Amino acid sequence: MSKTALITGITGQDGSYLAELLLAKGYTVYGLVRRTSTLPYERIYHLGDALKLVSGDLLDERSLRLILENCQPDEVYNLAAQSFVPESWSQTILTGEVTGLGVTRILNAILDVNRNIRFYQASTSEMFGKVQEVPQSEKTPFYPRSPYGVAKLYGHWITVNYRESYGLYACSGILFNHESPRRGTEFVTRKITYAAALIKAGLQQELRLGNLDSRRDWGYAPDYVDGMWRMLQQEIPEDYVLATGSTHSVREWVEESFMAVGLDYHDYVVIDPKFIRPAEVDLLVGDPGKARERLQWQSTVAFSDLVRLMVEADVKLVEEHGASQKPSRTLRELR
Repeated sequence: MSKTALITGITGQDGSYLAELLLAKGYTVYGLVRRTSTLPYERIYHLGDALKLVSGDLLDERSLRLILENCQPDEVYNLAAQSFVPESWSQTILTGEVTGLGVTRILNAILDVNRNIRFYQASTSEMFGKVQEVPQSEKTPFYPRSPYGVAKLYGHWITVNYRESYGLYACSGILFNHESPRRGTEFVTRKITYAAALIKAGLQQELRLGNLDSRRDWGYAPDYVDGMWRMLQQEIPEDYVLATGSTHSVREWVEESFMAVGLDYHDYVVIDPKFIRPAEVDLLVGDPGKARERLQWQSTVAFSDLVRLMVEADVKLVEEHGASQKPSRTLRELR
Protein backbone atom coordinates (compact mmCIF):
# COMPACT_ATOMS: atom_id res chain seq x y z
CA MET A 1 0.00 0.00 0.00
CA SER A 2 1.47 3.33 -1.06
CA LYS A 3 2.17 6.05 1.49
CA THR A 4 1.43 9.76 1.47
CA ALA A 5 3.95 12.39 2.58
CA LEU A 6 3.74 16.12 3.20
CA ILE A 7 6.93 18.16 2.76
CA THR A 8 7.26 21.71 4.04
CA GLY A 9 10.05 23.65 2.36
CA ILE A 10 9.32 21.77 -0.86
CA THR A 11 10.82 24.50 -3.08
CA GLY A 12 14.21 24.35 -1.34
CA GLN A 13 17.24 22.22 -2.11
CA ASP A 14 16.37 19.40 0.29
CA GLY A 15 12.64 19.55 -0.41
CA SER A 16 13.15 19.02 -4.13
CA TYR A 17 15.52 16.07 -3.67
CA LEU A 18 13.27 14.51 -1.03
CA ALA A 19 10.23 14.85 -3.31
CA GLU A 20 12.13 13.05 -6.07
CA LEU A 21 13.13 10.26 -3.70
CA LEU A 22 9.63 9.72 -2.31
CA LEU A 23 7.98 9.82 -5.73
CA ALA A 24 10.45 7.18 -6.93
CA LYS A 25 9.39 5.03 -3.96
CA GLY A 26 5.74 5.27 -4.97
CA TYR A 27 4.61 7.89 -2.46
CA THR A 28 1.88 10.43 -3.06
CA VAL A 29 3.73 13.66 -2.29
CA TYR A 30 2.22 16.95 -1.17
CA GLY A 31 4.35 20.07 -0.89
CA LEU A 32 3.45 23.02 1.31
CA VAL A 33 4.02 26.43 -0.23
CA ARG A 34 3.32 29.92 1.05
CA ARG A 35 0.92 31.92 -1.08
CA THR A 36 2.71 34.96 -2.56
CA SER A 37 2.50 36.75 -5.89
CA THR A 38 5.57 34.96 -7.21
CA LEU A 39 7.29 31.84 -5.94
CA PRO A 40 10.54 30.09 -6.95
CA TYR A 41 9.62 26.68 -8.39
CA GLU A 42 12.75 26.11 -10.44
CA ARG A 43 13.95 23.19 -8.30
CA ILE A 44 10.67 21.25 -8.56
CA TYR A 45 9.45 22.32 -12.01
CA HIS A 46 10.61 19.04 -13.56
CA LEU A 47 8.35 17.04 -11.25
CA GLY A 48 5.26 18.51 -12.91
CA ASP A 49 1.89 17.03 -12.01
CA ALA A 50 3.47 14.21 -10.00
CA LEU A 51 3.76 16.69 -7.13
CA LYS A 52 0.68 18.09 -5.39
CA LEU A 53 1.10 21.61 -3.99
CA VAL A 54 -0.98 22.98 -1.14
CA SER A 55 -1.01 26.50 0.29
CA GLY A 56 -0.25 27.05 3.96
CA ASP A 57 2.08 28.81 6.35
CA LEU A 58 4.09 27.79 9.42
CA LEU A 59 2.84 31.01 11.04
CA ASP A 60 -0.77 29.85 10.73
CA GLU A 61 -1.61 26.72 12.74
CA ARG A 62 -5.14 26.52 11.36
CA SER A 63 -3.85 26.25 7.81
CA LEU A 64 -1.61 23.39 8.90
CA ARG A 65 -4.50 21.51 10.49
CA LEU A 66 -6.62 21.90 7.35
CA ILE A 67 -3.78 20.62 5.19
CA LEU A 68 -3.30 17.54 7.37
CA GLU A 69 -7.04 16.87 7.32
CA ASN A 70 -7.21 17.17 3.53
CA CYS A 71 -3.98 15.34 2.64
CA GLN A 72 -4.04 12.65 5.36
CA PRO A 73 -0.26 12.09 5.22
CA ASP A 74 1.48 9.10 6.78
CA GLU A 75 4.68 11.13 7.09
CA VAL A 76 5.44 14.85 7.50
CA TYR A 77 8.90 16.22 6.75
CA ASN A 78 9.41 19.73 8.13
CA LEU A 79 12.17 21.25 6.03
CA ALA A 80 10.79 24.80 6.00
CA ALA A 81 12.70 27.51 7.85
CA GLN A 82 14.28 30.90 7.61
CA SER A 83 17.51 29.02 6.95
CA PHE A 84 20.01 31.69 5.83
CA VAL A 85 22.21 32.14 8.90
CA PRO A 86 23.44 35.73 8.18
CA GLU A 87 19.84 36.87 7.63
CA SER A 88 18.85 35.54 11.04
CA TRP A 89 20.81 38.40 12.63
CA SER A 90 18.65 41.03 10.90
CA GLN A 91 15.38 39.07 11.07
CA THR A 92 15.60 37.56 14.54
CA ILE A 93 11.86 37.62 15.33
CA LEU A 94 10.83 36.12 11.99
CA THR A 95 13.52 33.45 12.32
CA GLY A 96 12.20 32.52 15.76
CA GLU A 97 8.58 32.46 14.60
CA VAL A 98 9.18 30.29 11.52
CA THR A 99 12.22 28.21 12.36
CA GLY A 100 11.36 27.70 16.03
CA LEU A 101 7.66 28.13 16.81
CA GLY A 102 6.67 26.86 13.37
CA VAL A 103 7.70 23.39 14.55
CA THR A 104 5.34 23.61 17.52
CA ARG A 105 2.47 24.60 15.27
CA ILE A 106 2.98 21.55 13.07
CA LEU A 107 3.26 19.25 16.08
CA ASN A 108 0.06 20.72 17.56
CA ALA A 109 -1.70 20.17 14.25
CA ILE A 110 -0.56 16.54 14.24
CA LEU A 111 -1.89 16.11 17.78
CA ASP A 112 -5.27 17.51 16.71
CA VAL A 113 -5.61 15.62 13.42
CA ASN A 114 -3.79 12.28 13.62
CA ARG A 115 -1.28 11.20 16.26
CA ASN A 116 -0.14 8.29 14.06
CA ILE A 117 1.57 10.63 11.60
CA ARG A 118 5.34 10.19 11.60
CA PHE A 119 7.15 13.53 11.88
CA TYR A 120 10.66 14.50 10.77
CA GLN A 121 12.25 17.74 11.99
CA ALA A 122 15.20 19.20 10.11
CA SER A 123 17.69 20.05 12.83
CA THR A 124 21.17 21.34 12.05
CA SER A 125 24.81 21.20 13.05
CA GLU A 126 24.56 24.97 13.68
CA MET A 127 23.03 24.00 17.03
CA PHE A 128 26.50 22.85 18.13
CA GLY A 129 27.90 26.32 17.39
CA LYS A 130 30.79 26.85 19.79
CA VAL A 131 31.56 23.17 19.82
CA GLN A 132 32.02 21.40 23.14
CA GLU A 133 33.73 18.34 21.64
CA VAL A 134 35.14 17.09 18.35
CA PRO A 135 33.58 15.35 16.52
CA GLN A 136 29.98 16.16 17.35
CA SER A 137 27.49 13.35 17.95
CA GLU A 138 23.91 12.97 19.19
CA LYS A 139 25.24 13.27 22.75
CA THR A 140 27.30 16.44 22.27
CA PRO A 141 26.00 19.48 24.24
CA PHE A 142 24.61 22.31 22.13
CA TYR A 143 25.92 25.89 22.09
CA PRO A 144 24.31 27.79 19.16
CA ARG A 145 26.02 30.96 17.95
CA SER A 146 23.33 32.61 15.82
CA PRO A 147 19.60 33.38 16.06
CA TYR A 148 19.13 30.67 13.43
CA GLY A 149 20.94 28.11 15.57
CA VAL A 150 18.96 29.14 18.64
CA ALA A 151 15.64 28.84 16.77
CA LYS A 152 16.62 25.45 15.39
CA LEU A 153 17.55 24.31 18.89
CA TYR A 154 14.05 25.20 20.08
CA GLY A 155 12.57 23.22 17.18
CA HIS A 156 14.80 20.28 18.04
CA TRP A 157 13.92 20.18 21.74
CA ILE A 158 10.19 20.73 21.22
CA THR A 159 10.26 17.70 18.90
CA VAL A 160 11.93 15.65 21.63
CA ASN A 161 9.46 17.02 24.18
CA TYR A 162 6.36 16.11 22.13
CA ARG A 163 7.79 12.65 21.45
CA GLU A 164 8.30 12.03 25.14
CA SER A 165 5.15 13.80 26.35
CA TYR A 166 2.59 12.59 23.82
CA GLY A 167 4.14 9.43 22.40
CA LEU A 168 4.37 10.88 18.88
CA TYR A 169 6.62 9.29 16.30
CA ALA A 170 8.76 12.41 16.01
CA CYS A 171 12.49 12.55 15.31
CA SER A 172 15.14 15.06 14.32
CA GLY A 173 17.93 14.71 11.83
CA ILE A 174 20.92 16.74 13.00
CA LEU A 175 22.30 17.34 9.53
CA PHE A 176 25.71 18.81 8.89
CA ASN A 177 26.23 20.99 5.81
CA HIS A 178 25.05 19.35 2.61
CA GLU A 179 25.30 20.93 -0.81
CA SER A 180 24.35 20.48 -4.45
CA PRO A 181 23.86 22.48 -7.65
CA ARG A 182 20.40 23.33 -6.27
CA ARG A 183 21.85 25.25 -3.32
CA GLY A 184 20.86 28.94 -3.34
CA THR A 185 23.54 31.40 -4.47
CA GLU A 186 23.25 33.29 -1.15
CA PHE A 187 24.90 30.34 0.63
CA VAL A 188 28.68 30.52 0.69
CA THR A 189 29.37 27.24 -1.13
CA ARG A 190 27.18 28.07 -4.11
CA LYS A 191 28.21 31.73 -3.98
CA ILE A 192 31.78 30.52 -4.52
CA THR A 193 31.14 27.98 -7.30
CA TYR A 194 28.84 30.36 -9.18
CA ALA A 195 31.35 33.21 -8.85
CA ALA A 196 34.15 30.97 -10.14
CA ALA A 197 32.05 30.20 -13.22
CA LEU A 198 31.21 33.86 -13.78
CA ILE A 199 34.82 35.00 -13.35
CA LYS A 200 36.03 32.30 -15.75
CA ALA A 201 33.50 33.60 -18.30
CA GLY A 202 34.64 37.21 -17.77
CA LEU A 203 31.28 38.23 -16.30
CA GLN A 204 32.54 39.01 -12.77
CA GLN A 205 35.82 40.51 -11.58
CA GLU A 206 36.09 39.53 -7.92
CA LEU A 207 34.54 37.51 -5.13
CA ARG A 208 34.00 39.06 -1.68
CA LEU A 209 33.94 36.68 1.28
CA GLY A 210 34.22 36.68 5.07
CA ASN A 211 36.06 34.19 7.26
CA LEU A 212 37.94 31.70 5.07
CA ASP A 213 39.17 29.69 8.04
CA SER A 214 35.77 28.43 9.23
CA ARG A 215 35.62 24.67 8.90
CA ARG A 216 32.57 22.61 7.95
CA ASP A 217 31.57 19.02 7.31
CA TRP A 218 30.20 19.11 3.74
CA GLY A 219 28.25 16.30 2.08
CA TYR A 220 25.97 15.77 -0.93
CA ALA A 221 22.31 16.74 -0.41
CA PRO A 222 20.67 13.69 -2.11
CA ASP A 223 22.49 11.42 0.34
CA TYR A 224 21.05 13.38 3.26
CA VAL A 225 17.40 13.28 2.17
CA ASP A 226 17.78 9.51 1.90
CA GLY A 227 18.83 9.58 5.55
CA MET A 228 15.69 11.57 6.44
CA TRP A 229 13.50 8.90 4.89
CA ARG A 230 15.39 6.11 6.64
CA MET A 231 14.80 7.77 10.02
CA LEU A 232 11.02 7.57 9.60
CA GLN A 233 11.15 3.89 8.62
CA GLN A 234 12.59 2.74 11.95
CA GLU A 235 10.51 0.98 14.59
CA ILE A 236 11.43 3.49 17.30
CA PRO A 237 11.80 7.27 16.69
CA GLU A 238 15.26 8.58 17.53
CA ASP A 239 17.49 11.51 16.59
CA TYR A 240 20.46 11.01 14.27
CA VAL A 241 23.52 12.95 13.14
CA LEU A 242 24.12 12.83 9.38
CA ALA A 243 27.62 13.88 8.37
CA THR A 244 30.67 12.78 6.39
CA GLY A 245 33.01 12.74 9.38
CA SER A 246 35.51 14.98 7.58
CA THR A 247 36.02 18.73 7.89
CA HIS A 248 37.31 21.31 5.39
CA SER A 249 37.76 25.07 5.49
CA VAL A 250 35.98 27.66 3.39
CA ARG A 251 39.44 28.42 1.98
CA GLU A 252 39.71 24.83 0.72
CA TRP A 253 36.30 25.14 -0.93
CA VAL A 254 37.44 28.35 -2.63
CA GLU A 255 40.72 26.82 -3.78
CA GLU A 256 39.06 23.69 -5.18
CA SER A 257 36.41 25.77 -6.97
CA PHE A 258 38.87 28.06 -8.73
CA MET A 259 41.21 25.20 -9.55
CA ALA A 260 38.28 23.48 -11.30
CA VAL A 261 38.12 26.37 -13.77
CA GLY A 262 41.90 26.79 -14.04
CA LEU A 263 42.21 29.95 -11.93
CA ASP A 264 44.17 31.01 -8.82
CA TYR A 265 41.72 32.25 -6.19
CA HIS A 266 44.30 34.65 -4.73
CA ASP A 267 43.83 36.82 -7.82
CA TYR A 268 40.09 37.27 -7.30
CA VAL A 269 39.03 36.78 -3.67
CA VAL A 270 38.67 39.85 -1.43
CA ILE A 271 38.02 39.59 2.32
CA ASP A 272 35.11 41.86 3.24
CA PRO A 273 34.39 42.51 6.95
CA LYS A 274 30.66 42.82 6.30
CA PHE A 275 30.54 39.05 5.70
CA ILE A 276 32.01 38.25 9.11
CA ARG A 277 29.32 36.96 11.50
CA PRO A 278 28.89 38.67 14.90
CA ALA A 279 29.60 35.26 16.49
CA GLU A 280 31.42 32.73 14.34
CA VAL A 281 31.10 28.95 14.26
CA ASP A 282 34.68 27.90 13.63
CA LEU A 283 34.71 24.09 13.51
CA LEU A 284 31.99 21.59 12.69
CA VAL A 285 32.61 17.90 12.02
CA GLY A 286 30.05 15.21 12.68
CA ASP A 287 30.18 11.64 13.93
CA PRO A 288 27.72 9.64 11.76
CA GLY A 289 28.39 6.37 13.58
CA LYS A 290 24.85 5.90 14.89
CA ALA A 291 23.28 6.52 11.46
CA ARG A 292 25.80 4.20 9.82
CA GLU A 293 25.03 1.41 12.28
CA ARG A 294 21.26 1.70 12.66
CA LEU A 295 20.16 3.24 9.37
CA GLN A 296 22.84 1.67 7.15
CA TRP A 297 23.41 5.22 5.90
CA GLN A 298 26.58 6.87 4.70
CA SER A 299 27.74 9.81 2.63
CA THR A 300 28.80 8.78 -0.88
CA VAL A 301 30.42 11.87 -2.47
CA ALA A 302 33.92 13.04 -1.51
CA PHE A 303 34.64 16.71 -0.81
CA SER A 304 36.63 17.44 -3.99
CA ASP A 305 34.08 15.58 -6.13
CA LEU A 306 31.25 17.60 -4.58
CA VAL A 307 32.97 20.91 -5.31
CA ARG A 308 33.78 19.86 -8.86
CA LEU A 309 30.21 18.69 -9.45
CA MET A 310 28.84 22.08 -8.37
CA VAL A 311 31.38 24.09 -10.36
CA GLU A 312 30.66 22.11 -13.52
CA ALA A 313 26.93 22.69 -13.08
CA ASP A 314 27.50 26.43 -12.65
CA VAL A 315 29.84 26.62 -15.64
CA LYS A 316 27.09 25.03 -17.73
CA LEU A 317 24.51 27.40 -16.26
CA VAL A 318 26.62 30.45 -17.11
CA GLU A 319 27.28 29.16 -20.63
CA GLU A 320 23.54 28.79 -21.22
CA HIS A 321 22.22 31.88 -19.42
CA GLY A 322 25.10 34.27 -18.87
CA ALA A 323 25.04 36.20 -15.60
CA SER A 324 21.29 35.73 -15.10
CA GLN A 325 20.02 32.35 -13.91
CA LYS A 326 16.86 30.69 -15.21
CA PRO A 327 13.66 32.49 -14.24
CA SER A 328 11.53 30.92 -11.53
CA ARG A 329 8.36 29.08 -12.53
CA THR A 330 4.98 30.22 -11.26
CA LEU A 331 2.37 28.02 -9.63
CA ARG A 332 0.17 28.35 -12.69
CA GLU A 333 2.97 27.09 -14.96
CA LEU A 334 3.66 24.18 -12.61
CA ARG A 335 0.06 23.00 -12.77
